[in-house]
Amino acid sequence: MSAFSKLIIALTAVIVFSYIADAAVLVSRAFIEGTWTSASLAYYILTSYLAWTLALLSLAYESQLNRQWYWIQYAFWLMATVLDVTVAWLWAMGFKHPKDGTLFTVYDRLWMAIFIARYVVEVITTLLALMHMFIEPKRSQQDLQEEREPLLRQSAATTSAGDDSGIKNFFKKMEQIFPYIWPRHDLRLQFLIFASFALMILGMAINVLTSRQIGIVVDEITSMPGKFAWAAVSIYIGYRFLQGGSGLIQACQNWLWIPVQQYTSREISLKMFSHLHSLSLAFHINRKTGEVLRVMDRGTNSVIQLLQQIVFQMFPAIANILVAVVFFAVHFSLAFGLIVFVTMGLYLFVTVRMTTWRTKFRREMNQLDNQMRTKAVDSLLNFETVKYYGAEAFEVGRYRDAVLEYQKADWKSSVSLNFLNLTQNAVITAGLLVGSLLCAWEVSQGRFTAGDYVTFNMYMIQLYSPLHFFGTYYRMIQQNFIDMEKMLELLQEEETVKDSPDATQMVVKQGEVTFENVTFSYDVRQTALKGISFTVPAGKTVALVGPSGSGKSTILRLLFRFYDPSSGSISIDGQDIRSVTQESLRKNIGVVPQDTVLFNDTIMYNIRYGNIHATDDEIIQAAKAAQIHDSIMQFPDQYETKVGERGLRLSGGEKQRLAIARTIVKNPPVILLDEATSALDTTTERHIQEALNTMTKDRTTLVIAHRLSTIVNADLILVIKDGKVVESGSHEELIRQGTESGQGVYFEMWEKQLDDTPSADSSTLALEADS
Repeated sequence: MSAFSKLIIALTAVIVFSYIADAAVLVSRAFIEGTWTSASLAYYILTSYLAWTLALLSLAYESQLNRQWYWIQYAFWLMATVLDVTVAWLWAMGFKHPKDGTLFTVYDRLWMAIFIARYVVEVITTLLALMHMFIEPKRSQQDLQEEREPLLRQSAATTSAGDDSGIKNFFKKMEQIFPYIWPRHDLRLQFLIFASFALMILGMAINVLTSRQIGIVVDEITSMPGKFAWAAVSIYIGYRFLQGGSGLIQACQNWLWIPVQQYTSREISLKMFSHLHSLSLAFHINRKTGEVLRVMDRGTNSVIQLLQQIVFQMFPAIANILVAVVFFAVHFSLAFGLIVFVTMGLYLFVTVRMTTWRTKFRREMNQLDNQMRTKAVDSLLNFETVKYYGAEAFEVGRYRDAVLEYQKADWKSSVSLNFLNLTQNAVITAGLLVGSLLCAWEVSQGRFTAGDYVTFNMYMIQLYSPLHFFGTYYRMIQQNFIDMEKMLELLQEEETVKDSPDATQMVVKQGEVTFENVTFSYDVRQTALKGISFTVPAGKTVALVGPSGSGKSTILRLLFRFYDPSSGSISIDGQDIRSVTQESLRKNIGVVPQDTVLFNDTIMYNIRYGNIHATDDEIIQAAKAAQIHDSIMQFPDQYETKVGERGLRLSGGEKQRLAIARTIVKNPPVILLDEATSALDTTTERHIQEALNTMTKDRTTLVIAHRLSTIVNADLILVIKDGKVVESGSHEELIRQGTESGQGVYFEMWEKQLDDTPSADSSTLALEADS
């Protein structure tokens, strides 16, 4: 904001305060002399004050946003300067003292002095404004773009701090969540929505009738002493029974709305849950579970609350205000309608402007709340690690720091809220004061009855209650929009792996798997696979071995289509896996991962997860094949034993065997084993190997193994190094090649494992190699 603009705004503020001085003189005279000046002068002071106040707020708002002033603002200064001198001249020519007709009393001189000073300031302000219009350099669109450029580089959450609170963004976000609010395919729910709105309109009519009826009761009681106004009182009590938040109409409305609210909650929750499951592995590897859960909870609740606030609070508040403006203008006079309208406009402007300012505090608070939740969840998930290193105090300290940072942001948000409430109360009080004084004056002049005064105050209180809460509603709506920001971002998260529009169902008859010149990279700076090509014949077993980080697990992830290759193709029975649906692809592949994660449910549930239609007998047979049945039967609850969160109540070997049983139940034609026996001791490994041999018989199997003893019987062994196949052949062929040449990656790995293995296990390896 330039110094020139600040000067004009300061002079405009002086003009606003001059009208406050006018009002002070008017009220002082009324109290001291017991007389009230003409209503036209009071209207002039009130309307001028409100007009100049709105002009001041408009100038300050546009200047703070570094935007140019509009032509209508310059026109206002010109019109105000001309009209003010005209109004003042007419007032001076026709003015007489209300009692004795004396012209220009001490109060008149005060008004005249204030007017002259104000008019001089108005002329100076108008001239400066015209100079501002022509002298202030007009910024080009390029300048504006350069000014906004830094904002465009920030994250979406930060960039939205300013614009996201605007009306345009309000409708944009409403458009995004509308499908979850409006039940397009449910006529019953649509009828309930229309019925709720009909009751809402009836409630507005009852509000007007209630205020009018109390005036009738007062008039009957005061005008006819001795008369028992039972009928008027009974009607009033009847209206009161229907009216209000606990009235019959509101109760019926709430009852009708329950199914609609449940629909919204159900749709948004299912959409979020479904969308998260549709996202690729890349998203879930980088996610923070605690933060995602927090975003889901807060986002779902915010949509439900938003719907409630707009339909039952914000919309009725605005409608009641408009009805009140019409009622006051018709039943009392245009002046009362004007008071309500201007007060409402000023109140809404202040509310929207200050709430926009407060948005950044709420957004910061939400961000720190997410961080606090993430630290707590992460620490609890790593409970054992914390214990291993005696880091309880360290974790409590980290969480304490997160809580303190959150509370600092919460303090800023709460203080700014109190300041907003104080400002809103000042605007409401000013409007109520002016209206009450004007109504009291009309009663004293005999134009209004005592009942009219009661009606006015009753309706004003009834009106200003929703108007006061309108600020609360607007704040809550803004807070809900902020709360749902992250949820909307999650819903807009793109799936990196998608089914093509013409994707077909995969049909596996043989199960031959082919990688053809496949290249892939997680990061553009480093390639994970470099032109990999190989074929796994139907019903055969191919093992992948090599150093850590060579790309073995990446091959399995690409086959399961967690990612798509950068180039090349992967096919099963000649069907490119990108041309079939992901569901049908994964239905034909079974996986036993290196790190088995179980659901916090029963053993029966976890094994049945491989095939939810499997019978109990099939599950037991699978458990026997995986060498886990006897262990299960030793548990007190046997197959109904709860495994704990992530399977923590089971040993590593037990979890691994449950995963094998789960894959056996699935019965897929293609099997992927990623270090499937890594968590087993040597004795158990031999038993499990027998089960795996049975499971993989006549099935296409791709195995990743670190312990080479587990893959000596594989039909083909591929040695992966630096994303390439550097050696291939059977175990015997690779050992023979290494023995003859004295080198070879596989040969060196085998020799190293022989050297690192105790003598008992060395003999085992040797026997397996000879078998």
